[in-house]
Amino acid sequence: MMNDTKKYIGKNVIVPIANRVIPIIADEYVEMEFGTGCLKVTPAHDTNDYELGKKYNLESIDIFHANGTLNAFGLHFENKDRFEVRKLIEKELDEKGYLVKTEDHINKVGFSERTNSVIEPRLSLQWFVSMKELAQPALENVMNGNIQFYPEKFKNTYRHWMENVKDWCISRQLWWGHRIPAWYYGSDTNDFVVARTLEEALTKASEKSGKRITEADIKQDEDVLDTWFSSWLWPISVFNGLTKPNNDEIKYYYPTNDLVTAPEIMFFWVARMIIAGYEYLGDLPFKNVYYTGIVRDKLGRKMSKSLGNSPDPLDLIQNYGADGVRVGILISSPAGNDLPFDSSQCEQGRNFTNKVWNAYRLVSAWEVKEFEQPESSKKAIEWFESKFNKTLHEINDAFDKFRISDALMLTYKLVWDDFCSWYLEMIKPGYEQPIDSKTLSSTKFFFGQLLKIMHPFTPFVSEELWHLLEQRQPGEDIVISNWPKTNNYNQEILKQFEYMEKVVTNIRKC
Repeated sequence: MMNDTKKYIGKNVIVPIANRVIPIIADEYVEMEFGTGCLKVTPAHDTNDYELGKKYNLESIDIFHANGTLNAFGLHFENKDRFEVRKLIEKELDEKGYLVKTEDHINKVGFSERTNSVIEPRLSLQWFVSMKELAQPALENVMNGNIQFYPEKFKNTYRHWMENVKDWCISRQLWWGHRIPAWYYGSDTNDFVVARTLEEALTKASEKSGKRITEADIKQDEDVLDTWFSSWLWPISVFNGLTKPNNDEIKYYYPTNDLVTAPEIMFFWVARMIIAGYEYLGDLPFKNVYYTGIVRDKLGRKMSKSLGNSPDPLDLIQNYGADGVRVGILISSPAGNDLPFDSSQCEQGRNFTNKVWNAYRLVSAWEVKEFEQPESSKKAIEWFESKFNKTLHEINDAFDKFRISDALMLTYKLVWDDFCSWYLEMIKPGYEQPIDSKTLSSTKFFFGQLLKIMHPFTPFVSEELWHLLEQRQPGEDIVISNWPKTNNYNQEILKQFEYMEKVVTNIRKC
């Protein structure tokens, strides 16, 4: 603040037209570079101004009716619409000699995403949940690692929110939702009771007021609960944990293992579910939280219907296949990081599924005969068995650490490079020559194991090929089959193959 303006702090000014005396205060909230560097504080009609009003004990004057017209505090503009009054005030200020100048000014005005109407903040009576004490167990058990976040970097955001948690406004002025379980029985706003039913409310109201309250004397609050108020109970309510405490399902399933969600609802949903878990059941609701990234367009904007920057998923599926789209997006989406979408990623996914289909066509086209297994095929089988088990160890580790894209990339390389490009070429019989039964049997076994580890990423293709690869009985679907078990592997043969691979690759380059 400039020295020549400090002299005004603590003095009073008169609001034109209203002739109301208000004090001059100084606060770091005001941005000196924004506008004139002076701010008219309206505690009843701005969230930040409301906090300033509480800080400096300023009067909160609500000048609006609920329909957006001015009330009695609007003086001679009472019952006129706010947009009309703004024009009338400008005219009156000019007529009375108060108006110095008018100029266009860019302001921060909120608009409703549903109606595109200007949002007019207005002080009103609402219901709040006191959060500071409730939030402590939820903060402690994430920071001490009882609940794990993946990626871990989101713990910092979580801690910042929870250490600065504010009371939760749970009432909403909507026509649908769970009604606030509060009933009013008098003219004062404190003349209310909270009850489960109307009958219970009548009893409580009669006791509280000291007189008999009838149904005609009482009225339930018209507000409904915030949608997150029901959502924060989700891990409990899906097992009827509140309505039927200690039932078999809640005892068996609670707490669950993993929650997959987006980081932008970390506080709205994740934190509140954790709070509810410790408050109502005394335990965490889940052990791990995996935060996905956001798919954005090439300009970095979040894809949305309003921007019209989202591709039609049905068109993508038509062009690249459902599994191709899934692989294309996942393979370039590291945990927790946003993904700039490009259709070329889906093309890569489609090429992968095509590669697997072509591998199946090759294997299924071979003629099989009984003859001694070639040494080259024995070596190829020994190598790929070790390669598969080594990679499976790495895939399982990636899944355990919620590194989904890493698990997919390991699967992708094992299938494309190791199985299709090397193993099949090593055991492939000569042109129009048969393959021995042992080699074909091992190859089909490997193919089936690969389809299992592909299944989380390509459920449609892997399920189809699973049934084409061998005759299956009803119910022998890949989706309910066991995940492959990891076995020991021969590190020496893997080293030998790496050397051989380099030799062959360099020869091909010559």
